[in-house]
Amino acid sequence: MDKFTTLNSTAVPLPIEDIDTDQIIPARFLKATTREGFGDNLFRDWRYTQGEQPNADFVLNNPRYRGQILVAGRNFGCGSSREHAAWAIYDYGFRAVVSSFYADIFRGNALNNGLLPVQVSPAFLDQIFRHIEQDPSTHFTIDLQAQQISIAGTELSEHFDIDPYKKTCMINGYDDIDYLLNKRSQIETFEKQHQIY
Repeated sequence: MDKFTTLNSTAVPLPIEDIDTDQIIPARFLKATTREGFGDNLFRDWRYTQGEQPNADFVLNNPRYRGQILVAGRNFGCGSSREHAAWAIYDYGFRAVVSSFYADIFRGNALNNGLLPVQVSPAFLDQIFRHIEQDPSTHFTIDLQAQQISIAGTELSEHFDIDPYKKTCMINGYDDIDYLLNKRSQIETFEKQHQIY
């Protein structure tokens, strides 16, 4: 996985609550077993009409909004536990999602795949949406080490929580196996010290 330390980017607003994993990546696109290519079908049924033409009313088709941060309404990633939802968001180019609440399974899948789910208060989420609406070029800074998200040009910021183990993995670009391999020498030393003869 790519290392995640600090992200400074504009954001794409999606102020819809209860976005489930089938809306993020429809079930008919789950046949592949590798992560590549899922971004093409992110929010497929919202991005395209039934005639497969881009839906001009959907935010991902609006050239005003760009960036590596997706800002979504409450209860993002609910529904089925498909890991492909995190794959699709990451493959599209997002590195973080900001919401006021996440489904637990989605949160875990996101962290396991290098996508940072930043959970903020409903009031701060409203502030973010307002700033994007007023100026789509507004930048946001997500500092994983400090566990803080801030709005550029303002004094507005908020702390967010993250599991310490997952924080270590994100900062170092580790998946679970990489983390264990990084501890190999310590594991070998422990085994030698505790051998039973």
